[in-house]
Amino acid sequence: DADLARQRAVVDAFFRATRGGDFDGLVALLDPDVTLRSDYGGRRPAAPKVTHGAAAVAGQALIGALPGAELHPALVNGTAGMVITVHGRPFAVMGFTVAAGKIIELDAIAGPERVRRIAAAVLGNE
Repeated sequence: DADLARQRAVVDAFFRATRGGDFDGLVALLDPDVTLRSDYGGRRPAAPKVTHGAAAVAGQALIGALPGAELHPALVNGTAGMVITVHGRPFAVMGFTVAAGKIIELDAIAGPERVRRIAAAVLGNE
């Protein structure tokens, strides 16, 4: 979807469902063939690098939900995304590809050095 407002609505709904522990709500927002690409650096070495399918991605989203995390809407690669901070520090950056009202791709970066650089660029704090 080229419409940033529609992208943002889907991304915001994704995070509401994640925070609410709403597995079915997450699955409904995800394309059945959704792909999640993850780069957690050393934070979660056992986490898969690529996850496919709505149920698997929804499960990963629920596992990764952090109590107390703050969400900062941002443009990531020109599309609706999110910078996630914990205790005021950048923790993760997520970019989304939305088509026909469904999330078809997610890119999650949580390697500390990369997150700090990307967050500074997308939030304008350089």
